[in-house]
Amino acid sequence: MKLLPDLVKNGYLRLIDPVADWLVRLNVHPNTITVFGTLCTVVGGIIYATGHIKTGGWFLSLTALFDVLDGTVARRSGRSSTFGAFLDSTLDRLADGFVLGGLAVFYATSALHASVPLMITALLGLMGAFLTSYTRARAEALGLDAKVGLLQRPERVVLMAAPQALFGLFFNGWPLAIIIVTLTVTAWITVIQRVAFVYSATTRADFAKLDNSPETLPAAGLTAQAAPSAH
Repeated sequence: MKLLPDLVKNGYLRLIDPVADWLVRLNVHPNTITVFGTLCTVVGGIIYATGHIKTGGWFLSLTALFDVLDGTVARRSGRSSTFGAFLDSTLDRLADGFVLGGLAVFYATSALHASVPLMITALLGLMGAFLTSYTRARAEALGLDAKVGLLQRPERVVLMAAPQALFGLFFNGWPLAIIIVTLTVTAWITVIQRVAFVYSATTRADFAKLDNSPETLPAAGLTAQAAPSAH
């Protein structure tokens, strides 16, 4: 189960195709797009921290295309690289930190919407976002593809921008509060799903190794092999 259907993501990718082709023709390096997109997200997080939620939502919604353009441009221009993937993953964590951190600062400092529970929820959401990435990275280091889970990065990017652009602090800030709770709960569910996936996969592999180890061969077989041949 995913929060953002593949149909929506595929439609968005087709929509930005002309932009990707234009950047390829301009010979823009994918790493440049990654860095620029991260800087835009950092600015969006700062806008959130100052309490301009709707403005920040619109800004992040408009600049979110850089989050996928770097990979698309890299593939189409033949500039995909191991360092590029590392840089993208690292800066994604920075971007998540500024957006959710900005919302935490907003709830800690706002004169009208200050809320300790929501500030803590935003910080827990930040921890969950980091752990979803970390669990996948550690799984990949073990040779596993742990893309399972309710909340992938595209869903997180959408939830951190689009609802705020539409609602801002309308209805006394309830839409924003619901989004933050949703982000946090689904992030931790995803962490649990990935831990369960890795546990299941590694446990099966460990049992398979144990079954094939010499120590588990039938005793009779070992005896027959060890007994000297009679002449």
